[in-house]
Amino acid sequence: MTEESFRPCAVIPSYNHWQVLPSIIERLRALGLAIFVVDDGSAATAEGKLAAMAAPAQDVTVHRRPVNGGKGAAVLTGFSLARAAGFSHCVQVDADGQHDLAAVPDMLALARQRPDMIVVGKAMYDDSAPLGRLVGRWITHVCVWIETLSFDIQDSMCGLRVYPIGAVAGLLDGGANVGKRMDFDIEVLVRLHRAGVPMISHPVRVAYPEGNLSNFRLWRDNWNISCMHTRLIVGGLLGWMVPRRLRRQQRDGPAPTHWAGLAERGLYWGLKASALAYRLLGRRGCMALLSIVVFYFYVTAGERRRASLAFLRRAFGRSAALRPVSWWDGYRHFLSFARRALDSFAAWSGGMPAGSVALAETSALDDAGRQSRGAVFIVSHHGNVDISRALLDPETRRRVVVLLHTRHAENYNRILREFNPDAAMNTFQVTEFGPDTAIALQERVERGDWLFIAGDRTPVGGGNRFSVAPFLGADAEFSQGPYLIAALLDCPVYLFFCQRENGPYALRVEQLAERIVLPRGQRPQALAGYAATYAARLEKHVLADPFQWYNFYDFWKLSTPAAKS
Repeated sequence: MTEESFRPCAVIPSYNHWQVLPSIIERLRALGLAIFVVDDGSAATAEGKLAAMAAPAQDVTVHRRPVNGGKGAAVLTGFSLARAAGFSHCVQVDADGQHDLAAVPDMLALARQRPDMIVVGKAMYDDSAPLGRLVGRWITHVCVWIETLSFDIQDSMCGLRVYPIGAVAGLLDGGANVGKRMDFDIEVLVRLHRAGVPMISHPVRVAYPEGNLSNFRLWRDNWNISCMHTRLIVGGLLGWMVPRRLRRQQRDGPAPTHWAGLAERGLYWGLKASALAYRLLGRRGCMALLSIVVFYFYVTAGERRRASLAFLRRAFGRSAALRPVSWWDGYRHFLSFARRALDSFAAWSGGMPAGSVALAETSALDDAGRQSRGAVFIVSHHGNVDISRALLDPETRRRVVVLLHTRHAENYNRILREFNPDAAMNTFQVTEFGPDTAIALQERVERGDWLFIAGDRTPVGGGNRFSVAPFLGADAEFSQGPYLIAALLDCPVYLFFCQRENGPYALRVEQLAERIVLPRGQRPQALAGYAATYAARLEKHVLADPFQWYNFYDFWKLSTPAAKS
């Protein structure tokens, strides 16, 4: 946007405020701003005073709305007038004189530098601010942080801000229904934030002069604001989850059943919301909130829910706790996954107390630690390996390299970096395994790194890089990747399990093989033998607590006729 196309004006909504308005107009005109005063159905005395302030020759327009519609309705009327007159930006200014207009030049300078950005006033109060008003504002700020899953909006109620008119017009033209009274200032920012409009805050001194007239109606406006927050929170869940899911189904057809095609639904936003709730509400409060969100996922995630119930039937059928599986068990299974995510965040952010992971069987880990060369550690999606990695001492953690599928690695790293910059420092993407990958992994093993790789998910690229092994009473496919990598690198292989046991987690590590041997002519049989050994050990841990199994897809669906025979 050029200097010529940056054309700001000021919009001042007024309902029975006129006493300090002349001085406000004078300050704004000194900045070269055209002014639109919107009289929102004021009483007769104020109507006359406001009408007398019109000065078209000085670019001061007074527009009267015959019926009071609320602050939001008046501001939107002003935006329409400004847009029709060809202005690019609006400085919204309250008519009660509470805001120090000395901040306006700096706010306009920021808007000129970034014309796509909303410059939001951040109120700095003096001692005249009523305590009740301060408490109410803080509660609203917390709600807004939850509604936006961010701290980008530092003050959602300050009445001094600079809007790019095009962004607001785009929101309204898109069908957004924004509150028309005191809820407007809050809701319009949240909806613009969700639409991707960037925002920056600027401090504004605010005072409450003696005898100041307030148009805030305690019961009516608090009720409107409460309804608005409910709309935004509930509507946000539906808006983020349901339309995206429907659009994906329309674009891609039926949901794929391979684990890599089942996107980690809501992973980024879900964990980000959990992190915010954890900071604000603590662990118990966060779990209470998550129980509601998880229920929504459980009801709407049909394929994952069916996979959960099918798995639990198999697990309970093989365990001593032989009993029917209920709908409630599936919900507990989903809730366990949410608890796992919360524990991972707490561990990476320093919120897990000492003793959260007990070293149950770790002599093999000690042996690996004494070796100068590295090793392959096979992990699973049972329990919470990530929490043990987070709580390792820094020296040991530097040795751990997590091998991940590329697409999920990007999402996973994005989340972990926000929690803790050190969390994602040792991940390695292995979607395509070629010579360069082999050389890079060989170098890591030579310098003593431990390669963590999941053994309970089949390869992303398809093909026949899996072995069939019995698991929970039926054949299932297990990746050959860990054994092929270990054979190529000529290093030992360990099994690594970490699962919750009556509160704390228990870490167990055992050696699978000193080295992987794949005899010529018997390679498929040898790989199948290693996979079967791993499957048997995994089954033992799974049966100890089936609710800590986090493969939410049909694990026993064989991919080829040859595998089924």
